[in-house]
Amino acid sequence: MTHQVHIIGGGLAGSEAAWQLAQRGIKVRLSEMRGGGDMTAAHQTDGLAELVCSNSFRSDDDEKNAVGLLHHEMRRLDSIIMSAGAVAQVPAGSAMAVDRDVFSAEVEKRLTQHPNVEIVRERVDSLPQEGMTIVATGPLTAASLADSIVSATGQDRLAFFDAIAPIVHRESINMDVAWVQSRWNKRTEASNAEGDYINCPMTKDEYLAFHQGLMDGEKTEFKEWEENTPYFDGCMPIEVMASRGVETLRYGPMKPVGLDDPRTACEEFPQGRWPYAVVQLRQDNKLGTLWNMVGFQTKLKYGAQVELFRTIPGLENAEFARLGGLHRNTFLNSPLVLDRQMRFKGAQHIRFAGQITGCEGYVESGAIGLLTGIMAAAELAGEDWSPPPATSAMGALLSHITGDAEADTYQPMNVNFGLFPPMHDVKKKQRKEAYTSRAKTDFGHWLAELDAIPA
Repeated sequence: MTHQVHIIGGGLAGSEAAWQLAQRGIKVRLSEMRGGGDMTAAHQTDGLAELVCSNSFRSDDDEKNAVGLLHHEMRRLDSIIMSAGAVAQVPAGSAMAVDRDVFSAEVEKRLTQHPNVEIVRERVDSLPQEGMTIVATGPLTAASLADSIVSATGQDRLAFFDAIAPIVHRESINMDVAWVQSRWNKRTEASNAEGDYINCPMTKDEYLAFHQGLMDGEKTEFKEWEENTPYFDGCMPIEVMASRGVETLRYGPMKPVGLDDPRTACEEFPQGRWPYAVVQLRQDNKLGTLWNMVGFQTKLKYGAQVELFRTIPGLENAEFARLGGLHRNTFLNSPLVLDRQMRFKGAQHIRFAGQITGCEGYVESGAIGLLTGIMAAAELAGEDWSPPPATSAMGALLSHITGDAEADTYQPMNVNFGLFPPMHDVKKKQRKEAYTSRAKTDFGHWLAELDAIPA
């Protein structure tokens, strides 16, 4: 098959870009090095769109949450990431979480079966000199290609560390101690009857001992060139968070509010009282056999992880399907090197997409891949293309990446209402709903303009 667009990287962004192009009748060559003899430091399979860290797409609330709004916008654009996520969805309260194996298999099946997509297992070592190209190699770009990008952009790579949370076998959790409940008993259509999280309670003494264990545990050693590399706050190792103060975790991943320990039920508190701290686990696969430790990304060494995490009440006999880990991410200083259509300023036949551009998060990566695919389709069709409005989640994220952010301090960013044009005239309590209402209206108008692009 003679391709019109070459996509390098089969993660969420590359897969989404390929889908959008293929659905518009454009022939795509999708190059993925995993499965061709190469692997990254964090991936475990050669499947397309593998979820490396969490299995959560975060909030699915499109009325009060910027991430949920991004979900909504992607669904309106026939996102393969969102539709495959619906097939693979597992209970997670008001969040959207998926069985990562089912999700990856669904994305790969649809792309493999598409007549306009050719998937090639190959490593690409340098930026192509010609032909429309989308580079979506993610934060784990192979060294040879990364060096080629640095050489072409003339900018040093920016980097930060990303950490992976452990996964526990459900049958090894002591449910005489732990219990199932969603915070504040929130439910969605995908929710389990009792709730969506397994909760392991801690007393004050247990929490303080655990905190000290995090501080004292043996951690991964840094290489000399890694020592000054920052963490991204959204995936900060739990021990780094703990170092910010003894109470920090109780206001973060271990907060107990809205969770009633049934073992403490009494006449005054018939459903039970809130523990001093709670470790939550979220379902990681459809069978419900694997559960990940929410917010427990870590750089503790494996032995230290097992020893410390088994001091958590309910996890004293925990068996781990995967322990936590640490890897180095790479991303571009996009406001300097990319134009408003994600094209590399030094070679306009090349676009970049996904986390390598400095967006952070599964959904954000997929959204930028989606937009980049539509941009490429419009260019091939000879059509003028205007970006989604800055008042929308997609438009706000795209604007941040392509010029609205300060290049001198550019860091990876999740979508959030702070990227949206402000609405100071709206009362604070009503502002989130106002943001999403305005976004849906403006995004709908923008969608109507896409009719000129072949689909």
